[in-house]
Amino acid sequence: MAEKNANEIKLTRIYDVPVKIVWDAWTQDDQVAQWWGPRGYTLTIHSHDLRSGGLWHYTMHGPDGTDYVNKSRYLEVIPLSKMVYDQGGNDEQKPMFRVTVLFAESNGKTQMDMTMTLPSPEAAENTKKFIKKANGNSTWDRLAEYLEKGTSHREIFVINRSFQAPLETLFKVFTDPDHLSRWVPPAGFTMKYLKAEIRPGGESFYSMTDPSGQHTMYGKAKYLEITKPNRIVYTQQFSDEKGNVSRHPMSPTWPETMLTTILLTPEGPAQTRVTLSWVPYEGSSAPEIETFAQARTGMTGGWTGSFDKLESHLEGLKGGQP
Repeated sequence: MAEKNANEIKLTRIYDVPVKIVWDAWTQDDQVAQWWGPRGYTLTIHSHDLRSGGLWHYTMHGPDGTDYVNKSRYLEVIPLSKMVYDQGGNDEQKPMFRVTVLFAESNGKTQMDMTMTLPSPEAAENTKKFIKKANGNSTWDRLAEYLEKGTSHREIFVINRSFQAPLETLFKVFTDPDHLSRWVPPAGFTMKYLKAEIRPGGESFYSMTDPSGQHTMYGKAKYLEITKPNRIVYTQQFSDEKGNVSRHPMSPTWPETMLTTILLTPEGPAQTRVTLSWVPYEGSSAPEIETFAQARTGMTGGWTGSFDKLESHLEGLKGGQP
């Protein structure tokens, strides 16, 4: 999505529920407290006057115990459609930026378009870096998870990331084993595909070896759907060196089978958003689902590390590296 002004930061998300459900999640205190803030944060709401001129006073509690007091002033509120507010202010500082959020429903889905307006392009660039460092965009992933659980009662993990590369390039690095092996494994690990049939109905079998070279894990995937250039769906399992299904080597109650869905959305001719969702596959037990639900912070860290490597890999492709 092309930016109109360099002092603006834009974000778009699509949620698979009607707009009233999204609006209520944003505006009802008991709901917003379940998802507002980066992953790992909790929320205490002191007061919430949802109207033009009204004030939302709340405190975000960071994982390290730090409290972040916020007083957001609403400038415009149009139910189910639009809200405008000043963000990041409190008794000791002025608001950092203005936020405009638009909500629109189509075919039972809700598109949320957010624009953060900063005083200058420099302030916008610094805020982008701050949001990335604080994992601020995980707020909207948490909202997706909250909405999914409220409607389908499924526990789900969602992570989004935008990359400076065209849609076709992103599809290639998600479906070509030569590319996948360069960015998927954790830092320091090496990945090798022993079998790679990345097509609908195909299977892959791979190994990951730690930096010492002494420990190797194996895994396999079965591809349920690949729709070029924007959708990939597959199941994933741990296995032994012969390809027999096994359990997570460090978490025996981790779901035996995970379902991964990857959606690629163009945000302009040279930018693509990746939306990855993970869910325990059908037949997972209650303890497995609970283990999964409690591990979202770790999943965020793992996928963020892989996406950081993917970002570097894409930069290398621009530079002509193999």
